[in-house]
Amino acid sequence: MKNILLNISFNGSFFHGWQIQPNAVTVQQTLCDAIKNLTNESVNLIGCSRTDSGVHANSFVCNFKTESTIPPEKFADALNCELPDTVVVKESFEVPESFHARYDCKGKRYVYRILNTKTKSPFFNGLVFHYPYEIDVEKLDRASKDFVGTHDFTAFCAAGSDVADKVRTIRSFQVFRRGDEVVFSVEGDGFLYNMVRIMVGTLLDIGRGKIDQNSIKKIISEKSRDNAGVTVPGEGLYLDEVFYDGVF
Repeated sequence: MKNILLNISFNGSFFHGWQIQPNAVTVQQTLCDAIKNLTNESVNLIGCSRTDSGVHANSFVCNFKTESTIPPEKFADALNCELPDTVVVKESFEVPESFHARYDCKGKRYVYRILNTKTKSPFFNGLVFHYPYEIDVEKLDRASKDFVGTHDFTAFCAAGSDVADKVRTIRSFQVFRRGDEVVFSVEGDGFLYNMVRIMVGTLLDIGRGKIDQNSIKKIISEKSRDNAGVTVPGEGLYLDEVFYDGVF
């Protein structure tokens, strides 16, 4: 029995998130079907995270156990022949039997992409959030630093989350311009439901003067979702990198 790690990327516009659910096309189900076509095995495919409908991934790690004789490094090419163009396996290799894509994850980096132009672009449909208002990137970058550190992020968690411990550590947060895009890059040890999208929405509300630029620490301390900003759409969000000790 071999434990195979897959490092994948996917266009979330075509999926109702990662996790298998009835009557919906998901990344997990699509991969499981492709693996079964190759190995004739119904595998338990473990993902590093859940992603919502429309959310993308530049790098998403998952693993499964198999008795297949296919060499571990060949699974990438073999699966890419079975998968739609919206999912790509970038690499595959064998990991220790105890490896678990979710529990062994030490951190993640997300990026949120905003197309900051007056009009929409048909070439970015579903891949970025179009935001026509002026963005003071330096102002938002300064404000984003107040998220860095270990805090209770209850105010930045969507209602309906059943996670009891809402303390997370944000290691870095950057806001920068790249041509017509404004990019929000945030790295941490873990994230709550919709946390990145609420943090980005809060920064945008700061940019428009709806929230005071020095109020992030106060919002964190008050632990009320009502005090934070809007939840921006999932289409601009990408899981950019997943971190492990001694795996990559």
